[in-house]
Amino acid sequence: MIIRASTLALAATLALSACGPSGSSSSGSAPPPPAPLTPAQAKALVATLPAPFNTGDPEAGKAVFTQCAACHTTAQGGPNLTGPNLWGVFGRPVAHEASYAYSDGLKTQSFIWDAPEIDKWITDPRAVVPTTKMSFAGLKDPKDRINVIAYLKTATSPAP
Repeated sequence: MIIRASTLALAATLALSACGPSGSSSSGSAPPPPAPLTPAQAKALVATLPAPFNTGDPEAGKAVFTQCAACHTTAQGGPNLTGPNLWGVFGRPVAHEASYAYSDGLKTQSFIWDAPEIDKWITDPRAVVPTTKMSFAGLKDPKDRINVIAYLKTATSPAP
């Protein structure tokens, strides 16, 4: 018995459509992830940061960020892990990711995440909020912090 490829494709499509909830449609699904930034777009985003953060190297920052990636995701719609997802962090009020349970100490803060605030935070989170549940000791090298901030700007912001 010969089964045509088109018959197999139809059967696979029908089987996969049965996996989702009945009556579901794509209108309620999460938006597709943004396209990767071009080098020019990444450079333009880094240029919007104040000095000295506008001199950062996002690729070098990505390498340093691997220390952070165990607890944080950066993709739009990405999950919270031990720490909150960081998509859209620039300009967001502290402790404002609705789906994340922040420490009481962080909830009492009132700053907006920008490059200088992120710099203070990733230098030593417990110096900013002694009762934070973030156990990260901090990045002591200023160049590492500048590069991580440049990376975060490019990894957590929509294309310009």
